[in-house]
Formats: sequence, structure tokens, C-alpha cells
Amino acid sequence: MESFLFQAAIYLGAATLCVPLAVRFGLGSVLGYLVAGILIGPVTGLVGSETESLQHFAEFGVVMMLFLIGLELEPRALWDMRARLLGLGLGQVTLTMAAISGAAFFFGMTWQVSVAIGMTLALSSTAIVMQTLNEKQLTPTRGGRSAFSVLLAQDIVVIPMLAVMPLLATGQSHGDGGHGTDAMGDGESAQMVADVTHWVDTLPAWGLTALTIGAVAIVILGGLFLTRPIFTFAAQARLREMHTVVSLLFVIGVAVLMNLVGLSPALGTFLAGVVLANSEFRHELEADIEPFKGILLGLFFITVGAGIDFGTFVGAPLVVLGVVAGLMAVKGTILFVLALIFRMKGRDRILFTLSLAQAGEFGFVLVSVGVQDGVFGQEVSAILLLAVALSMLLTPLLFIAHDKLAARHKSEADVPADEIDETAEVIIAGVGRFGQMVHRMLQGSGVSTVVLDRDMETIQLLRRFGIKTYLGDPTRPELLKAAGLATAKVLVVALDDRADAVKLTKMAKKANPDIHVVARAYDRVHVYELYRAGARDIVREMFDGSLRAGRYALERLGWTETDAHEAREAFYKHDRESLLELAQLWKPGVPISENPEYTAKARELSKGLENAILTRFGEDDDAAAAARDDSEPSDRQI
Repeated sequence: MESFLFQAAIYLGAATLCVPLAVRFGLGSVLGYLVAGILIGPVTGLVGSETESLQHFAEFGVVMMLFLIGLELEPRALWDMRARLLGLGLGQVTLTMAAISGAAFFFGMTWQVSVAIGMTLALSSTAIVMQTLNEKQLTPTRGGRSAFSVLLAQDIVVIPMLAVMPLLATGQSHGDGGHGTDAMGDGESAQMVADVTHWVDTLPAWGLTALTIGAVAIVILGGLFLTRPIFTFAAQARLREMHTVVSLLFVIGVAVLMNLVGLSPALGTFLAGVVLANSEFRHELEADIEPFKGILLGLFFITVGAGIDFGTFVGAPLVVLGVVAGLMAVKGTILFVLALIFRMKGRDRILFTLSLAQAGEFGFVLVSVGVQDGVFGQEVSAILLLAVALSMLLTPLLFIAHDKLAARHKSEADVPADEIDETAEVIIAGVGRFGQMVHRMLQGSGVSTVVLDRDMETIQLLRRFGIKTYLGDPTRPELLKAAGLATAKVLVVALDDRADAVKLTKMAKKANPDIHVVARAYDRVHVYELYRAGARDIVREMFDGSLRAGRYALERLGWTETDAHEAREAFYKHDRESLLELAQLWKPGVPISENPEYTAKARELSKGLENAILTRFGEDDDAAAAARDDSEPSDRQI
């Protein structure tokens, strides 16, 4: 017990030290976890032989992640992905396998070992790629969705890969056939699992097919018809933790069933997630599983870092570096060609190419199975494991390279901009949720607008609903000129990118000093940036909604509707006046907390907030003074 707690403290301490630093320096959490593993493994030797067995356990984080991804996809959306799954996914796996196998055969490997190496290195890391895409909010982009399609296809093809691996051995197959029972412990339960696995392995082809179909049917039917009664029964206990227990039971149960019949647990739980995507328990399942997924994925990344064998690297550095560089160059080239064939443009093509150029966690599984079945020798397996780990270690750096390259393509339209054949008094730049509401209100009031946006999918969606929208980058001067910037009276800036919003405001005011700019802001600092750029009506995203919520809270506490409204209006007026005063003191590039004039004024204005509200109610001076005397000085910064 003491040893377990000591090891747990080491892993948690390393993560606590490295991950926040990595995120702070813009390197991403995944690289932080990998560096933490390197520190406690190869560098200091604080963890040792238990790393490999712990990695098998931590891989369940990948299973949970795919379950949560499945919850975000409706069955119809999965069907719509079929072209990318078959074209991009299978195309990438087939071409990469062929290229890497050919290279291995050229360097003297037997054809059996060459094919096994090709299968091992053709797969990419679902854990690292999806975690990073989610962190950087790149999953909804076309490049992100295409990368996910490839990863999903890889999770499917790993099943026949595991089945083919024993056939590539020169001797008789030995081991468990890749079902993973070695990681399930000793005793009667492990023996029972081994017996079931052996029974599955002895089934004829038709029996295995029927068993596979039956397992998939159980997952689908169980998700449709058993979820509600099980959750209802558990809710009768009136214990919050019972919901978490049921959620974990569902995911683990599906994974165990898939494992027993020789299917990928990750693929099975993904299917279960898709089945439950439209259920009323979707959000509860997400909330229950998400913390476990995050912890296990982090642990998995740490074990990858801790398991890197730098001794192998020192013994053959040129070979290892050559394998890693060759792997990433070959996969990157194939991915780039596929992106061209499927007509990805600009940033999406860069994201798709760089995000999948590494090997993945299933590579560890295939190497392990290959060693057990006599396909790989010790030297080849050691180099492969190190190459897989190092390529995963380099992946966060590839995402950083993507960010740099994507910034250069930011101003380049992926498709030609539309020809604008009309002008109006109001130009709306950006039609996300904010811009759409502004457009609908103006259109309902009989005001004509010219609407611009750079996102093709958004444009196509709005056109289906009869909303005329022009495709193009609103920050391009020639596009604004064609939209009638010189004669327009109002420009509504509703762009997602805060820097582009400031850039557009400056450009518009320079081209037409008389135009009135209404801009969306993310926070106070963004307000100051837009104010300096020339915008005068600046709407903070959450401000009006927050005031409404505050007013409702006051009404629930017994305030009259009139008094709650007056309090809201008083706060609104005071905050607007405060912003104007603080905007004069704000200094670009200087953090607010390091601007003494700003913080002093903010504290002064904060103390006057209660007085402003009381004055709005018409309180007399004595009551206001009493309130001031009784109240503690506020340190809250505006």
C-alpha cells in the first residue's frame, strides 16, 4: 500500500509541476505529461518496471475518450462521414503500410517483418491528436473532422491487423492472441477470462462472425432499451455517486464485451456513444466520464514518456532518428497528397498533414503482440517502441508548427471570395451566433444589410435558409470596398478572432471616418482595444446576459420587479461610465494588474458602485452615508 501511494504521489507531483508550465508556455498539456514521464522515468529513475503494466491500465483513457466522442455524434452524422472513413481513412492506412513495408524490405527485413512494421507504424495516436484538437478547438474544422475520420478508420482496421499478426510469425503462435488477458491479473477471474478467450479463438469463421454480430447487437440494443431502466433504478438510491457508478459500468461493460470477442474496446465504446447520442442521459454520461477520461489520458501520456528507452537510442542513435524521421516524412507526404485529392485548403490541409504524422498507442499493442507471436526480435521491437514513443513526443511540436504556418495562411481565402453585387447602410462582418441575431433583428425591422463571413460551411447553411450571405475575408480592404464601406452608416464587427476584430475596426475607420462601428468584445481588455481602434458601441459577449441573470436572482430573493430592474439599470450605467474612465488609463501591452493608475481608479470606482445603486433608488444622503460606513472596502477589480 505504501509503495502504491508513493508511486501515485510521484506521478501526480510530476504532472502538477510540468503540465501547467507547458500550458503556460503554449506547448499544450500533452507535451507537459510526456516531459513529466521522462523526468520520473529515464532521467531520475523514480519509476521503473511497473510503467508498462500501468500503461495498459491508462490506455482505458483512450476508450473513454472515444465513448465521449461518440456521444457528440448522431448516427446520421456518422453516416455522413462514410466517404472520409473509406477514402481518407483506409487510403491513409493502405498507402502508409505499403510505403513503410517497402522501405523495411529494401533495408533487408523479411517480407513478414516488413508487413508487420508497416502495420505498426501506419497507425496514429488517437489520444494525443484528439486531446490536442479539443484543447485548441480545432475539432469542428474540416481538417479536424478529417483527422478524426482517419483515426476512427484506424481503430477499425486494428482488428484485422491483430488477427493477421500471428500469420506473419515464422514459428508457431504463442501468447494470448492479442486479447490482452495478461493485464487482467491472476486468480479465478483471470482464469475465467482466459477460458472464454480460448473458446473464442477456437470458434470457426462463421461462429466468430456470428459472435461479433451478436456483441455489436448487444451494445446497440442495450444502449437503446436498458439505459433508461438502469439509470431509473439507480436514481432511486438518491445518491449522486450512483450515477457515476452506472456510467462507469456501462463503459467498462462494453469494453470487456468487445475485448472478449476480439474486437477493439475503443471501437465498441465509440459505437455505444453514438447509440446514446440522442438519449436524455447524454449530458449526465459526459459529466460522469469526463474526469476519469482526463486523468487516465494524462497517466497514459506520462507512462509513454517514462517508458522511453534512451539506452536503445544511445546504442543506435542514427538508426532510431532515421526511423522516426522517415516515418514522419512518409506519413506526412501521404497525408498531404490525400489532402490535395480531397480538396482541403490552406489551414485544413496543414492541420490534417501535421496532426497525423506520428505513430500511435496501438503501435505499442501491435509490437507486444508481434513479440509474443515471434514476428519481432528483441532489437527490432526495442527500436520500434522507441520510434513510436519519440514520434508521439514530437507531435505537440508539430501542432505548434501548425499554429505558426496557419497564421501565415490566415489572410488567404481557401476558396475565391464571392462577387458582391449590392451595398447597404449596414455591413455585418461575421455571422456566427452573435452576427446572426443582429442580422435577424435588422432584417425584421426592414433594414437592408450586406453580410460577410469567411467560413464556407456557415455560408452554405445560411443560404439553405434563404439568408443571402457573401463568402470572403471581411478584413480584406477590397472586399469591404465592394460591400459599400465608403457609403455605409454602420459596421457591425462580429468576428470570432479578437485581433481581426480590432484590425477590421481600424481599417474601417481609416477608410470611412464617419462610419459608426458596433463591435463584439470578449472581455474588458478587448473593449479597450476596440475603443482605441475607433469603435464606440462595444458589446461584451456575456454582459447583458449576466445582468439579466442577476436581475432574476434579485427577484427570487423577494425584490420587486421594478426594484430589480432599477438595480440592473444602475449597475449598467455605472459600469459603462467606469469603462470609459478606465479606457483612458489602459496601456496596450501592459497587464492591468501592473498598471498602478488603472488599479487605483478601479478600486475607487468599485467603492462607488453601491452608492450608485442606492442613488438610483432615491435613497437619502444619510442612508447612503450609513451604507458606506457599514460596508467593507471592496478590493474587487473592475
